Amino acid sequence: MGVSAEGPQEARTEPESVSAPDLLGAALGGAARRAGLDPAKDASTQKVVWSAMGGWRGILESVLPSLAFVILFTIRPDPLILALGVSVGLAAVFTVVRLVQKSPPAAALGGLIAAAAAAALALWTGRGADNFVPGLITNAAYGTVLLVSALIGWSLIGVAAGFLMGDATAWRADKRKRRAFRWLGIAWALLFFARLAVQLPLYLTDQVTALGTLKLTMGLPLFAPLIAVTWLVVRALYPRESREDEASAA
Repeated sequence: MGVSAEGPQEARTEPESVSAPDLLGAALGGAARRAGLDPAKDASTQKVVWSAMGGWRGILESVLPSLAFVILFTIRPDPLILALGVSVGLAAVFTVVRLVQKSPPAAALGGLIAAAAAAALALWTGRGADNFVPGLITNAAYGTVLLVSALIGWSLIGVAAGFLMGDATAWRADKRKRRAFRWLGIAWALLFFARLAVQLPLYLTDQVTALGTLKLTMGLPLFAPLIAVTWLVVRALYPRESREDEASAA
Protein backbone atom coordinates (compact mmCIF):
# COMPACT_ATOMS: atom_id res chain seq x y z
CA MET A 1 0.00 0.00 0.00
CA GLY A 2 1.35 3.42 -0.88
CA VAL A 3 1.84 6.25 1.54
CA SER A 4 0.21 9.57 0.87
CA ALA A 5 2.52 12.34 -0.21
CA GLU A 6 1.44 14.25 2.81
CA GLY A 7 2.62 11.47 5.12
CA PRO A 8 0.57 9.39 7.55
CA GLN A 9 -2.63 10.92 8.77
CA GLU A 10 -2.41 12.20 12.35
CA ALA A 11 -5.11 13.33 14.69
CA ARG A 12 -5.42 17.07 14.48
CA THR A 13 -6.98 19.27 17.06
CA GLU A 14 -8.85 22.16 15.62
CA PRO A 15 -8.60 25.40 17.58
CA GLU A 16 -11.78 26.27 19.35
CA SER A 17 -13.70 28.86 17.44
CA VAL A 18 -14.70 31.96 19.33
CA SER A 19 -18.20 33.17 18.57
CA ALA A 20 -19.03 36.75 17.75
CA PRO A 21 -21.10 37.17 20.96
CA ASP A 22 -18.11 35.99 23.00
CA LEU A 23 -15.80 38.48 21.31
CA LEU A 24 -18.33 41.26 21.70
CA GLY A 25 -18.93 40.32 25.32
CA ALA A 26 -15.20 40.36 26.03
CA ALA A 27 -14.85 43.79 24.44
CA LEU A 28 -17.86 45.31 26.20
CA GLY A 29 -17.12 43.59 29.49
CA GLY A 30 -13.49 44.67 29.39
CA ALA A 31 -14.52 48.25 28.78
CA ALA A 32 -17.01 48.09 31.64
CA ARG A 33 -14.41 46.60 33.97
CA ARG A 34 -11.90 49.32 33.12
CA ALA A 35 -14.59 51.87 33.92
CA GLY A 36 -15.08 50.28 37.34
CA LEU A 37 -18.32 48.48 36.44
CA ASP A 38 -17.67 44.94 37.59
CA PRO A 39 -20.74 43.49 39.38
CA ALA A 40 -18.63 40.52 40.49
CA LYS A 41 -16.82 42.83 42.91
CA ASP A 42 -18.28 44.17 46.09
CA ALA A 43 -18.64 47.93 45.84
CA SER A 44 -21.24 50.48 46.83
CA THR A 45 -23.49 51.89 44.13
CA GLN A 46 -22.16 55.36 44.84
CA LYS A 47 -18.57 54.20 44.32
CA VAL A 48 -19.47 52.42 41.09
CA VAL A 49 -21.26 55.44 39.62
CA TRP A 50 -18.41 57.72 40.65
CA SER A 51 -15.89 55.37 39.03
CA ALA A 52 -17.96 55.12 35.83
CA MET A 53 -17.94 58.92 35.55
CA GLY A 54 -14.17 58.93 36.03
CA GLY A 55 -14.20 60.82 39.32
CA TRP A 56 -13.56 64.54 39.43
CA ARG A 57 -11.06 64.28 36.59
CA GLY A 58 -13.50 62.47 34.33
CA ILE A 59 -16.23 64.98 35.07
CA LEU A 60 -13.96 67.92 34.31
CA GLU A 61 -12.74 66.30 31.11
CA SER A 62 -16.31 65.67 30.02
CA VAL A 63 -17.79 69.02 30.99
CA LEU A 64 -15.20 71.80 30.77
CA PRO A 65 -14.45 71.82 27.00
CA SER A 66 -18.14 72.02 26.08
CA LEU A 67 -18.88 74.49 28.88
CA ALA A 68 -16.06 76.77 27.77
CA PHE A 69 -17.34 76.71 24.19
CA VAL A 70 -20.91 77.56 25.24
CA ILE A 71 -19.84 80.44 27.49
CA LEU A 72 -17.39 81.97 25.03
CA PHE A 73 -19.72 81.55 22.06
CA THR A 74 -22.56 83.19 23.99
CA ILE A 75 -20.39 86.13 25.02
CA ARG A 76 -18.52 86.50 21.75
CA PRO A 77 -19.68 84.35 18.82
CA ASP A 78 -17.20 85.98 16.44
CA PRO A 79 -14.58 84.91 15.69
CA LEU A 80 -15.78 81.34 15.99
CA ILE A 81 -12.23 80.06 16.26
CA LEU A 82 -11.90 81.66 19.71
CA ALA A 83 -14.54 79.49 21.39
CA LEU A 84 -13.48 76.42 19.42
CA GLY A 85 -9.80 76.97 20.16
CA VAL A 86 -10.35 77.22 23.91
CA SER A 87 -12.53 74.11 23.89
CA VAL A 88 -9.98 72.02 21.99
CA GLY A 89 -7.16 73.55 24.04
CA LEU A 90 -8.73 72.37 27.29
CA ALA A 91 -9.16 68.86 25.89
CA ALA A 92 -5.49 68.91 24.86
CA VAL A 93 -4.41 70.02 28.35
CA PHE A 94 -6.30 67.13 29.95
CA THR A 95 -4.63 64.69 27.57
CA VAL A 96 -1.15 66.08 28.25
CA VAL A 97 -1.71 65.91 32.01
CA ARG A 98 -2.70 62.26 31.76
CA LEU A 99 0.35 61.48 29.65
CA VAL A 100 2.68 63.27 32.07
CA GLN A 101 1.17 61.45 35.04
CA LYS A 102 1.32 58.17 33.12
CA SER A 103 -2.35 57.51 33.78
CA PRO A 104 -4.58 55.86 31.16
CA PRO A 105 -5.08 58.59 28.54
CA ALA A 106 -7.93 56.88 26.68
CA ALA A 107 -10.74 59.03 28.08
CA ALA A 108 -8.97 62.36 27.60
CA LEU A 109 -7.56 61.31 24.21
CA GLY A 110 -11.02 60.31 23.02
CA GLY A 111 -12.35 63.66 24.18
CA LEU A 112 -9.54 65.48 22.39
CA ILE A 113 -10.15 63.67 19.11
CA ALA A 114 -13.90 64.31 19.34
CA ALA A 115 -13.40 67.98 20.21
CA ALA A 116 -10.89 68.47 17.39
CA ALA A 117 -13.14 66.76 14.82
CA ALA A 118 -16.17 68.78 15.90
CA ALA A 119 -14.20 72.03 15.84
CA ALA A 120 -12.83 71.27 12.38
CA LEU A 121 -16.35 70.70 11.07
CA ALA A 122 -17.64 73.91 12.65
CA LEU A 123 -14.75 75.93 11.22
CA TRP A 124 -15.29 74.41 7.79
CA THR A 125 -19.00 75.24 7.72
CA GLY A 126 -18.76 78.46 9.73
CA ARG A 127 -21.66 77.36 11.97
CA GLY A 128 -21.15 77.09 15.71
CA ALA A 129 -23.98 74.56 15.92
CA ASP A 130 -21.93 72.12 13.84
CA ASN A 131 -19.63 71.71 16.83
CA PHE A 132 -22.34 69.42 18.21
CA VAL A 133 -22.82 67.24 15.11
CA PRO A 134 -20.58 64.36 16.32
CA GLY A 135 -22.61 64.18 19.52
CA LEU A 136 -25.87 64.02 17.60
CA ILE A 137 -24.52 61.24 15.40
CA THR A 138 -23.26 59.34 18.44
CA ASN A 139 -26.63 59.54 20.16
CA ALA A 140 -28.41 58.28 17.04
CA ALA A 141 -25.95 55.43 16.51
CA TYR A 142 -25.81 54.27 20.15
CA GLY A 143 -29.56 54.50 20.55
CA THR A 144 -30.22 52.49 17.41
CA VAL A 145 -27.71 49.75 18.19
CA LEU A 146 -28.90 49.37 21.79
CA LEU A 147 -32.56 49.30 20.79
CA VAL A 148 -32.13 46.80 17.96
CA SER A 149 -29.93 44.51 20.06
CA ALA A 150 -32.51 44.56 22.88
CA LEU A 151 -35.45 43.84 20.59
CA ILE A 152 -33.79 40.87 18.89
CA GLY A 153 -32.89 39.28 22.21
CA TRP A 154 -29.18 40.11 22.24
CA SER A 155 -29.18 43.12 24.54
CA LEU A 156 -25.66 44.56 24.67
CA ILE A 157 -26.16 45.12 28.39
CA GLY A 158 -26.74 41.40 28.79
CA VAL A 159 -23.76 40.52 26.57
CA ALA A 160 -21.45 42.66 28.71
CA ALA A 161 -22.93 41.46 32.01
CA GLY A 162 -22.76 37.84 30.91
CA PHE A 163 -19.04 38.19 30.28
CA LEU A 164 -18.41 39.96 33.58
CA MET A 165 -20.37 37.40 35.61
CA GLY A 166 -18.93 34.34 33.86
CA ASP A 167 -22.35 33.61 32.41
CA ALA A 168 -21.32 34.02 28.77
CA THR A 169 -24.56 33.84 26.77
CA ALA A 170 -26.37 31.48 29.17
CA TRP A 171 -28.47 34.42 30.38
CA ARG A 172 -30.48 34.18 27.17
CA ALA A 173 -31.97 30.87 28.39
CA ASP A 174 -33.20 32.51 31.60
CA LYS A 175 -36.46 34.38 30.96
CA ARG A 176 -35.98 36.64 33.97
CA LYS A 177 -32.50 37.75 32.94
CA ARG A 178 -33.40 38.06 29.30
CA ARG A 179 -36.39 40.26 30.13
CA ALA A 180 -34.36 42.44 32.51
CA PHE A 181 -31.55 42.94 30.02
CA ARG A 182 -34.03 43.71 27.26
CA TRP A 183 -35.59 46.51 29.31
CA LEU A 184 -32.21 47.82 30.39
CA GLY A 185 -31.16 47.98 26.75
CA ILE A 186 -34.36 49.81 25.86
CA ALA A 187 -33.84 52.24 28.75
CA TRP A 188 -30.34 53.09 27.54
CA ALA A 189 -31.60 53.48 23.98
CA LEU A 190 -34.31 55.85 25.18
CA LEU A 191 -31.69 57.96 26.94
CA PHE A 192 -29.79 58.48 23.69
CA PHE A 193 -32.96 59.06 21.68
CA ALA A 194 -34.22 61.57 24.25
CA ARG A 195 -31.01 63.55 23.87
CA LEU A 196 -31.39 63.45 20.11
CA ALA A 197 -35.07 64.45 20.19
CA VAL A 198 -34.37 67.49 22.37
CA GLN A 199 -31.10 68.62 20.80
CA LEU A 200 -31.77 68.06 17.08
CA PRO A 201 -34.47 70.77 16.76
CA LEU A 202 -32.11 73.24 18.48
CA TYR A 203 -29.36 72.30 16.05
CA LEU A 204 -31.64 72.74 13.04
CA THR A 205 -32.71 76.20 14.28
CA ASP A 206 -29.11 77.18 15.08
CA GLN A 207 -29.74 77.79 18.80
CA VAL A 208 -26.15 77.15 19.86
CA THR A 209 -26.31 78.32 23.48
CA ALA A 210 -29.46 76.34 24.26
CA LEU A 211 -28.07 73.31 22.43
CA GLY A 212 -24.81 73.38 24.38
CA THR A 213 -26.57 73.91 27.70
CA LEU A 214 -28.95 71.00 27.15
CA LYS A 215 -26.12 68.79 26.00
CA LEU A 216 -24.44 69.33 29.37
CA THR A 217 -27.60 68.93 31.44
CA MET A 218 -28.58 65.76 29.58
CA GLY A 219 -25.11 64.30 29.88
CA LEU A 220 -23.77 63.13 33.24
CA PRO A 221 -26.95 64.06 35.19
CA LEU A 222 -28.88 61.43 33.19
CA PHE A 223 -25.98 59.02 32.73
CA ALA A 224 -25.30 58.59 36.46
CA PRO A 225 -28.79 57.44 37.56
CA LEU A 226 -29.04 54.95 34.70
CA ILE A 227 -25.63 53.52 35.57
CA ALA A 228 -26.86 53.08 39.15
CA VAL A 229 -30.04 51.33 38.01
CA THR A 230 -28.10 49.04 35.66
CA TRP A 231 -25.65 48.14 38.42
CA LEU A 232 -28.42 47.33 40.91
CA VAL A 233 -30.36 45.22 38.41
CA VAL A 234 -27.31 43.15 37.44
CA ARG A 235 -26.40 42.60 41.09
CA ALA A 236 -29.98 41.46 41.76
CA LEU A 237 -29.86 39.04 38.84
CA TYR A 238 -26.60 37.55 40.09
CA PRO A 239 -26.85 37.38 43.90
CA ARG A 240 -23.62 37.25 45.87
CA GLU A 241 -24.36 33.76 47.21
CA SER A 242 -24.60 32.25 43.74
CA ARG A 243 -21.37 33.93 42.69
CA GLU A 244 -19.58 32.54 45.76
CA ASP A 245 -20.95 29.04 45.07
CA GLU A 246 -19.65 29.20 41.51
CA ALA A 247 -16.24 30.40 42.71
CA SER A 248 -15.94 27.61 45.32
CA ALA A 249 -17.04 24.99 42.78
CA ALA A 250 -14.34 26.17 40.39
